[in-house]
Amino acid sequence: MDTELARTFLTVVEAGNFISAAERLHVSQSTVSTRIHTLEDLLGCVLFVRNKAGTTLTSAGRQFQKHATALVRTVAQARHDIGIPEGFSGTLVIGGRIGLWEEFLLHWLPLMQKATPTISIRAESGLEPEIMQGLIEGRIDIGVMYTPQSRPGLKVEQLFDERLVMVSTSAKSAPEPQTGYVYVDWGPEFYTRHSACFPNFGGPSLTANIGWLGLQHLMKNGGSGYFPMRIVLPHIAAKRLHVVAGAPEFSMPAYVAYPVDSEREVIRDAVALMHRVAASATKSNAAGKPARRAAASKR
Repeated sequence: MDTELARTFLTVVEAGNFISAAERLHVSQSTVSTRIHTLEDLLGCVLFVRNKAGTTLTSAGRQFQKHATALVRTVAQARHDIGIPEGFSGTLVIGGRIGLWEEFLLHWLPLMQKATPTISIRAESGLEPEIMQGLIEGRIDIGVMYTPQSRPGLKVEQLFDERLVMVSTSAKSAPEPQTGYVYVDWGPEFYTRHSACFPNFGGPSLTANIGWLGLQHLMKNGGSGYFPMRIVLPHIAAKRLHVVAGAPEFSMPAYVAYPVDSEREVIRDAVALMHRVAASATKSNAAGKPARRAAASKR
């Protein structure tokens, strides 16, 4: 079987419809439809029920999902094994939110290299949909993100609670969004809680889906915004940024996801090391006296 068919099938499952799957695969919707029809002809069964709400798996589709996942992962693993750089015994691909690479994964990375000097590590950054897709397809061995989705064959573990605080370049900023406020899209849960805390907020002049980008703009041009305490702590200590007194804080869990049936010891070692680094990060994250906290939703 052409693994591209299996990969397209898994993308439709993840995306929920053919249109979104086509966007993720960078192909036309008709190409996705043709691939799925080809796969259904090959298997002799219908895999999806199509309706206005999107697509849902048939019983046969649910049965095929685990085989498609295994097939794609096997091919990906073969490519990893064949493509191992000279002088190394294996490879490990880590995908993470860019905000989680800052201070956390960049702390973990050299420790992992020291602990496993014969493993070649590939570091990637992306948003949750791309990371999840890479995990499902087997292109990514471990994903670190804020809002993972539950998928068969993947184990999800919480690493730590991210403490998001409003900071400003002004020491006397009001405890709500002002002119120059940068809204960073930390995910749907943050949006919901942010909206509840600031019901009269009309909208920002600048929205960024990457925390690093929003922080760099704020540092250069002035203003305020919500960022992880562990990232802004050095700027606060140097008085380049100030925690806005009276502003609500938000708690946002960070997770690690990896194949539940993986027999690779290096994955287990990497995840265990992440938990140890997370325990240290939690202490730094709790530094400073908390302001008024917004209620944190728990999974």
